[in-house]
Amino acid sequence: MMDRAFFILYAVVMTIAYILSLPFLLFFSKREIKYKISIPARFFIYRNRPLTPNGIWFHVCSFGEARAIYPLLDALPKEGIRLTTTTQTGYEAISIKSEKESRYLPFEPLLLSWLKPQKVLLVMEAEFWYMLFALAKSRGAKTLLINARMSDRSFPKYRRIAWLYRQLFKYVDEVYAQSQIDKERLESLGAKNITVIGNIKLANIPKNSRELTKPKVLLVCGASTHYGEEELILDAFVNLKQEEPNARLIIVPRHPERFKKVSDLVEAYAQDNHYSWHNYSENEALNSDIIVADVLGELVNIYAVSDVVILGGAFAKVGGHNAAEAAQFGCKIISGEHYFNQRDIFSMIEGIAIVSTANLSRRLQQHAQLIPTKIIQRTDINPILESIKREL
Repeated sequence: MMDRAFFILYAVVMTIAYILSLPFLLFFSKREIKYKISIPARFFIYRNRPLTPNGIWFHVCSFGEARAIYPLLDALPKEGIRLTTTTQTGYEAISIKSEKESRYLPFEPLLLSWLKPQKVLLVMEAEFWYMLFALAKSRGAKTLLINARMSDRSFPKYRRIAWLYRQLFKYVDEVYAQSQIDKERLESLGAKNITVIGNIKLANIPKNSRELTKPKVLLVCGASTHYGEEELILDAFVNLKQEEPNARLIIVPRHPERFKKVSDLVEAYAQDNHYSWHNYSENEALNSDIIVADVLGELVNIYAVSDVVILGGAFAKVGGHNAAEAAQFGCKIISGEHYFNQRDIFSMIEGIAIVSTANLSRRLQQHAQLIPTKIIQRTDINPILESIKREL
């Protein structure tokens, strides 16, 4: 039974917030390339018709989360799949699986008229949208939170507004958590029917789609980098080149809107140090001192030929990225200390070197002492599939 008073109060507050934010939304939709489609779709429902009713609806946020649900999608009837996301890269990933039934998720108050009844709603990780769960449940969907996590960094923030999450979890039928710690934290926020199955990003790790020609030199990959991390990696690489002049570096920025800025940064370093460099989109040969991978979908192919991977997202305070994609090839992996969103995956991989920003350069120079990484545990997604199939 829906708590109507709380629902109405929440909807009113979010509607007011929505109205107040309209000038900023219009500004960013015109200024930022990555928002030109997502903001009109999410906040004005422009070219964003509702999903077809009575399907199996998955909601994800990012590119990585979208890729992680591929094994689940592949095991279900294609005609029943419904997909939503909140980001441009997430949309690019889900539309590969179902172009006709992929959408941007509208902002919460707009869900009142947009959301149609579905058989099952599955929400990935920490996409805690109260109205999404409440409306989907009230309109007949079985609701699941999958790959649920609660990081060391975020848990205190969630606990401060635990009253909100206790309301949200009234509308979540089942939770599939990454770890026992996640389970205990989610229970303290009101979650019920929690099963620990591990991180589904380890259930079916993306394989390389083609084979690149590996150069016969030390190849370092700066993977999924964020602002500030490229300079850190480039400084470490300059020091490495003093000892190993033939070493090469591939930098793979996390977000496509940063490709140009990273290319400009690399060009400046190349000029200062008399290095060769090029963009991967112009030349796929790995024959320069530094290559900027300014494309999407090539990272796993690059991992397959890399000797050392400096994994981004953990030197900046982002939370880290999925190390399993590189570990499947036995790459030596160096990560920063801020991997709080990947704690469970990191615990399932042997050999990752965790270093501070100050020690990255020295650790890269000592790459011979690193051990090849190895995945020591996998994840079983069958409990999720069985739960879905009971509703079909």
